[in-house]
Amino acid sequence: MAAPEYVPRSVTDTARTYVSPPRRPEEWMADRPAELADGQPAGPGLGYQGPDQGYALRLVRQFDGQLVLTNGEHASDAEAGCVAVALRRASMFGRAPVIHDLTVAFTIWGFLGGADPELVALRRPLFEGIAHPHHGAGRHRVAELVNEDVLRLGPAAAATVAPNWRANIDVAAASAPAHH
Repeated sequence: MAAPEYVPRSVTDTARTYVSPPRRPEEWMADRPAELADGQPAGPGLGYQGPDQGYALRLVRQFDGQLVLTNGEHASDAEAGCVAVALRRASMFGRAPVIHDLTVAFTIWGFLGGADPELVALRRPLFEGIAHPHHGAGRHRVAELVNEDVLRLGPAAAATVAPNWRANIDVAAASAPAHH
């Protein structure tokens, strides 16, 4: 590392340059006890893994004051459910969440305005209280209900198909009682 100009140095010292570390002749293997050789595990209750998922909690702040909620709905619940949807979408692309993931999630669930009253009636019990830390299963359920093809759309295309919400959300599964 270079020293500031005011640090004295000997005129006989040679300038330091970058030297790469010694080459390792053996091939690297994922053989440590905690290595996931087959990728991330998948199954019930494991969610959707992806890099830097906590960034969605920073991004969701950009929607403060923009959500259109009905009587009895809370912004924290809408945010928690839509963050779960956004994380599912981001993991489908193998990347960290971006603002478009949240935009698509809020659009599909009708929180950015223009929601059909029937969609509001469907989402109200699904989103109720899911901001609570113990309701991870509820957030996972909300994410699972959105059609995967719709999650692959960009924000503009999602806004175009949003009025046809019955094709975007598994209405039968959403109407069925939750399994705890």
